[in-house]
Amino acid sequence: MNHTPFRLDNRIALVTGGASGIGEATCRVLAAAGADVLIADLNLPAAEKLAGELPGARAVQCDITSPESVQQMFSTVEKLDILVNNAGIGHVGNIEETSLEDFQRLFRVNVEGLFLVTKAAVPLLIASHGNIVNIGSVAGLIGIKKRFVYCATKGAVVTITRQLAVDYPTQFRVNCICPGTVETPFVEGYLEKYHKHEKEKVRAEINARQPIGRLGKPEEIAHLALYLCSDEAGFVTGSVVTIDGGWTAA
Repeated sequence: MNHTPFRLDNRIALVTGGASGIGEATCRVLAAAGADVLIADLNLPAAEKLAGELPGARAVQCDITSPESVQQMFSTVEKLDILVNNAGIGHVGNIEETSLEDFQRLFRVNVEGLFLVTKAAVPLLIASHGNIVNIGSVAGLIGIKKRFVYCATKGAVVTITRQLAVDYPTQFRVNCICPGTVETPFVEGYLEKYHKHEKEKVRAEINARQPIGRLGKPEEIAHLALYLCSDEAGFVTGSVVTIDGGWTAA
């Protein structure tokens, strides 16, 4: 009998920040591979719209920075095989341009939020011998100009991944994807906010920053997540995988 690789039939996956960008693409790819996807997002209408397009999908509104909101979400989850910690926010500025409020806000979403969701998911993932995919960033591996606190939070995501893999080597797998710059609403928002009158010029510069000459596509990140979630990646844990068009190799 031919075995189709990268199938996730009868698996239940939870994707945070699942209604847009990399999260949306991941929900679509995991659902296409047979998983029932729980789309968690602050933007419930967007999550519900996406859930309506995917077989077996369900939307839930969740603020990952709120222990009560996370607890409420997990009260509706009886079984979990896959957790994709995708929700995150960015910030532009060096240390002098970063307020304490900005610093705390990014750590609250990108690190504390990931902590709260993962802590709630661990018992379920131990029960299913499941796996976690954390969406990090090349900003967690190298210094990027004007990204002081973003680099700091994504560095934490990388080391959290490795630490969990050491504490739970046989109970579940946990890996981290570190994308370069990807074409998402996240990037569009950045261009709109900081480069409104020179969007195309800056967009060209961002494309040129990737040695491959273009931005990544959300689907490319999502397919790497699919591999890491699948049985074919059974020997992969504690890994930090770049998908950045050669950026960190240069």
